[in-house]
Amino acid sequence: MSDNAFLSAYVINQSGEARSLTQQELNYPCKAGEYIWIHMQSDAEDSEQLLQSLSIAGSVSDALCAQVTRPRAMQMDDGVLVFLRGINKNPEADPEDMVSLRIWCTDKLIITARRKGRQLMSVLALQDDVTSGAPPESPKALLLDLVLRLADVIHETLEEINDALLDFEEDYQLDKADRKVLSNLRRQSAAIRRFLAPQRDALDALLRFSSFLNEDQVFFLGEQSDRITRYVEDLDLARERAVLLQDELRNRIADQQGMRMYVLSMVTAIFLPLSFLTGLFGMNVGGLPGTNSPQAFTILIAGMLFLTIIMLIAMLWKKWL
Repeated sequence: MSDNAFLSAYVINQSGEARSLTQQELNYPCKAGEYIWIHMQSDAEDSEQLLQSLSIAGSVSDALCAQVTRPRAMQMDDGVLVFLRGINKNPEADPEDMVSLRIWCTDKLIITARRKGRQLMSVLALQDDVTSGAPPESPKALLLDLVLRLADVIHETLEEINDALLDFEEDYQLDKADRKVLSNLRRQSAAIRRFLAPQRDALDALLRFSSFLNEDQVFFLGEQSDRITRYVEDLDLARERAVLLQDELRNRIADQQGMRMYVLSMVTAIFLPLSFLTGLFGMNVGGLPGTNSPQAFTILIAGMLFLTIIMLIAMLWKKWL
């Protein structure tokens, strides 16, 4: 993958037309009804130079290029800076390793930034819509579209977690092999929730920027904030369900081990006196009874069988078996 900060750019108008821009055309003067969307790599060597060429304030540039971010939203100068997190759907990636998306949005410009190798499927899908003639009509609409797409992917991941937990809850044959899967689901739920809770707060903060959004956009964003709140609650519930399943699995394993120990104890209790008798009569010393009698072995065997039957009857009477 290229280390160049510039990834893609489009000039979009309200009629639904979009045209790609090269890096040399980024200072394109927007006409009425037009805006520019720039997608960049925030940790590339020339990322700060790229932002400086766009006359982006130093504080905004530093925030977009920060190494570590958490979901938040703030109003700066003439725009809004938003940090969001999306589910990592890249090949061989863990969903809980959520990808950071940094967004700078003004009336005529929106910049989205992500780190190297951390592309978001939601951004790629939006780029496909832009190039196919169905772009959002404004930078703010594009921002809200990204919020919606990120929430949709989160919803899909939560459905996968819930379906997996439901399968475990309906499975009456849980075994040790399921312990690792349940631990992964529990860890995944906790990791996703770690970023969803502040993401909900970021959307709530964005709602308070009354001068930035119109009434319809405020209503839409409020719905998405409530949606994220439900997802946070669902993740809390998923963690509790995973804990209960793990407890049930541990109890089943303990019951199985206890039953095995119980059977072993019963076998030991039956064969201990028999072992004593065989050891006693197996001593090679003089004076043992029956050494000169041909019926002694038969009598000993019959006595051991009789003793075994008596012990079994006693265990059944005591309800040990």
